[in-house]
Parts: sequence; structure tokens; C-alpha cells
Amino acid sequence: MKMSKSENTRQFIVEKTAPLFNTRGYAGTSMNDIMGATGLSKGCIYGNFENKDEVALAAFDYNHSKVNEHMKARIRATENSIERLLVYPHTYKNYFRYPYLQAGCPILNTSTEADDTHPKLKERAEKALAFWKTSIENQIKRGMVRKEIKEDTDPTEIAVVMISMIEGAFMQAKVTGRTKELKIAMAFLERMIIGLKA
Repeated sequence: MKMSKSENTRQFIVEKTAPLFNTRGYAGTSMNDIMGATGLSKGCIYGNFENKDEVALAAFDYNHSKVNEHMKARIRATENSIERLLVYPHTYKNYFRYPYLQAGCPILNTSTEADDTHPKLKERAEKALAFWKTSIENQIKRGMVRKEIKEDTDPTEIAVVMISMIEGAFMQAKVTGRTKELKIAMAFLERMIIGLKA
């Protein structure tokens, strides 16, 4: 379906500002930054979005969907449940290869900034986190049904630990500017996932 001129402009604004919000955060991204990234006037931006909040929410949705599409494509490329779970550490330890992950995980970046300052952004990050947790739990349950994952595995426990390790390792990589700890954590996560094999 063909997009209208207004929809095209909205999409253009979101695509140009999404990396900005993920790198600088909501507070660190000014209207001048948005104008600079898009080359559009303030009037044009406000003609498509009510305010900066609306741009930020759309940018978060865009950043999250890029990561989500990437993961989904790689997970669906294999039938084996263990290999599907291994997509997570394999992707995150090589995050610098993917433009939409280079500034860090949008869930982590948004939730650490918006926890007390921006309830709508916090809500978006919370929903994205819940979706991620459910996705991992479903992969584990699928693997148990297919007899590829040990039947005494606790899907919620594994999902919570996986997400905690990924986000904690990502935070260390961002703070230190190096990937050593991230690679150590992802290697450990790989061994943990392989250990779930039935």
C-alpha cells in the first residue's frame, strides 16, 4: 500500500531521529537536533508530530522494531530450539555490526533514562521487555515440546537470566567503551543455553 506524503514525512522524521534518541536519550535530544538530523523546519516537524514526546515514542517503536525484525529473521532461519536461543548471544556479542544496535539496546537505553522522568517512554520500554521475555519463554516451551530442551527447564527463569545477562553486559560495554565483558558474558550465556539440550 502506497503511503501518503504526510506518512512518508513522518516515517522520514522517525528514521532520521531514531538513532539520535537511542544514542543521546530523550533529555539529550533537542528540537534543534531533530531539525539538524532531518533538515526540516520546526513547523514541518510539528506539522507531523504534536511534540517532541510523540517523536521520541515513534523513534523508540522504530528502534525496537528494527532489533525485533533482525532477531525474528535469524530465529526463523533455523528449526532447532537451542540454535534459536543461541541467536541472542551471537547477535549481541557482535552488536557493532548492526547499525540499530551500535548505540546500545533501545530497551536498556530508554528504561534507564525514562524510569522516573518519562512515564510514556517507560511504559513502552516495559511492554518491549515483557514481549522479549515472553518470546524467549515461548522458544523454550517449544523446545521442550519438541524434546530438544530438558523437560525440567523453567522457561521464566531462563528468560529472566538471559535478558539480565544481555542487558548487564551491554551496559558494561557502553560504560567502558570495550567489548571484553560483553564477550565473556555472551560466551557464558552460550554455554548455559547449550546446557539446556535434552
